[in-house]
Amino acid sequence: MRVPRQMPALRKSSMRFPLRHRPVTAVLFSLLLLGGCGGGDDRPPAGAPLAVQAKGTANPSQSDPSCAALTANGSVVVGSGLPGDPAAPELASGYRTGLQAVHAKSFMVVTANPLASKAGCDVLKAGGTAADAAVAVQAVLGLVEPQSSGLGGGAFLMHYDARTQVVQTYDGRETAPAAATENHLRWIDDQNDRTTPRPSARASGRSIGTPGAVRMLELVHQEHGRKPWKNLFDAGIDLADNGFRIPGRMADAIAGARTNLQRDAEAAATYLNPDGSAKALGTVLTIPAYAATLRAIAEGGADAFYTGPIARDIVAKINVTASADGSTPITPGKTTAADLANYRAKKRDAVCTTYRVYWVCGMGPPSSGGIAVAQALGILENYDLRLYPPTDVDNEGGRPQAMAVHLVTEAQRLAYADRDKYVADTDYQPLPGNGVATMVDKDYLRARAALINPATSMRTAQPGNLGPVPAGIMPPSPESGTTHMTIVDRDGNVVSMTTTIEAGFGSYHMARGFMLNNELTDFSAAPADANGQPIANRVQAGKRPRSSMAPTLVFRKAADGSRGEFLMATGSPGGAAIIQYVTKTLVSALDWNLDAQQATSLVNFGASNSPNTSIGGEHPKINAANNGANDPLVLELRAMGHTVNVGSQASGVGTVIRLQDRKGTLQGGADPRREGLVLGDTFTP
Repeated sequence: MRVPRQMPALRKSSMRFPLRHRPVTAVLFSLLLLGGCGGGDDRPPAGAPLAVQAKGTANPSQSDPSCAALTANGSVVVGSGLPGDPAAPELASGYRTGLQAVHAKSFMVVTANPLASKAGCDVLKAGGTAADAAVAVQAVLGLVEPQSSGLGGGAFLMHYDARTQVVQTYDGRETAPAAATENHLRWIDDQNDRTTPRPSARASGRSIGTPGAVRMLELVHQEHGRKPWKNLFDAGIDLADNGFRIPGRMADAIAGARTNLQRDAEAAATYLNPDGSAKALGTVLTIPAYAATLRAIAEGGADAFYTGPIARDIVAKINVTASADGSTPITPGKTTAADLANYRAKKRDAVCTTYRVYWVCGMGPPSSGGIAVAQALGILENYDLRLYPPTDVDNEGGRPQAMAVHLVTEAQRLAYADRDKYVADTDYQPLPGNGVATMVDKDYLRARAALINPATSMRTAQPGNLGPVPAGIMPPSPESGTTHMTIVDRDGNVVSMTTTIEAGFGSYHMARGFMLNNELTDFSAAPADANGQPIANRVQAGKRPRSSMAPTLVFRKAADGSRGEFLMATGSPGGAAIIQYVTKTLVSALDWNLDAQQATSLVNFGASNSPNTSIGGEHPKINAANNGANDPLVLELRAMGHTVNVGSQASGVGTVIRLQDRKGTLQGGADPRREGLVLGDTFTP
């Protein structure tokens, strides 16, 4: 095929693209503290100070503003409740304009909630490692973002040890119970009742996998922690005991899940008012049961969660047979105490491959994220994306060019096609050929890149022929109850961790102050396709469902071609679209030289393996009115055969980049589409 003029030539690029970082000021927050909110009691509990009114001054010591937010009027302590406090609740806007890259001297943490960022930053400030901070962050996120992650869910974590230069990944994915059959999600009983679990597969006990996050974090801490395990839960315990004000995204999530939460007495008592209405934005919330669970884990380690009273209550909740009022039948799960006691987190090999002059490392199966991102980048490596940088670049990242969106989304279609056919838990279903090496082979991806027509979308891609494996195709499943953290400590160790309970508020089942996941719905409910071909990601006893989570680390390529110094860490929530959000962020930083905030903020765009191409209509540079009928980017893409969707994108990217300066300054960006915050030993450059 003849490539039209100014279209990207199909070739392998060997040019070096150094990062360019413009001087920027620290992030500006102009949030106002709410004096009170209707719909709930916003007074502090009797005899207990609000955690958001913890000790602190409007202007911390100017010699050490670490872990404080820098505002137009100076520094403010996060969680102080003072004007400018980024933890003060406000409506979930969908997109916060005006965020700028934050700079830190030696340590940094980015999470989706200011109180979680503060907890992690305080650990780093006290000399803790990135692994220590991750424990503290998750303990708080499970409280202030219960719709997204928590003790009752799972996670994937990537760790870089700066001293040994080893990249290690940790798998804390949930598992199916030992008694699960291939029809676990499809039928109440294989023999006697072939009807769908009630009230739905998700809201039944069948969706709940054995949680893995706690056991995984303990393993990571044992290998890379420095601070005592028991001290890492203090922030979470304090907030659960003394209260925090419900933030915007949590308030919206409670309102949206109100009817489903009513089926569970503990969830209803925690998140709903006595009249059944949703607790509103700014309401002071305490969860003593959550504090008690954290205390037990702090003192007894992960065993206190996986055995004993907590484990018994988890199993009991999974096996309930009716709603709290008895009006709704609930199909029980098949999880036993043995399933919890036998759960083990696993260390996996990272998926590491080169991209131009970089090494990019991601998570391997049972996550599909690392392979899919690597495949997309391997295909894009054959095109010179520098020819199509964003236009109108500002702090929001600019406007992507249509050709760039076209190339990236076509590469993603090809990657998703392979993902949907081949990737599952490799302990049960091996990858084709030589495994990961076969799927990210440069020659194979060059051949896949040749399938892209620069002028017209392929709309739906076919998987590559990689050998005899189960041929059933499973479409992407939702995975919206997810969050991400990116952490770098003062020793240069790095954590990129994505953690989830699957959908918002998971299965709507609550035990001991935390929500239980619905992760097993990430399996294919049907074990085979319409032609009888087995699906790789079918349910099997003890198996881990496929995920899209893609925590990612980037390194410079050394002179000898090996993996060199750490450059970047990123990741995002977003279900199957996580692969798209992470790819966009990587391309923005590595090919288009955007800074950490710009790359994170840039218009979200991507495609799974369907004719639909998503353009984030929440972004201020996209005109989403009338389904994008007047937006130039949308019109150009439609002219190329794309079916464009301009619905809002709920990414939650957290990015840290180490700059090429003498001091190795860290630069961070938090996704403006959520309530995230970058903290560290920050300064204004």
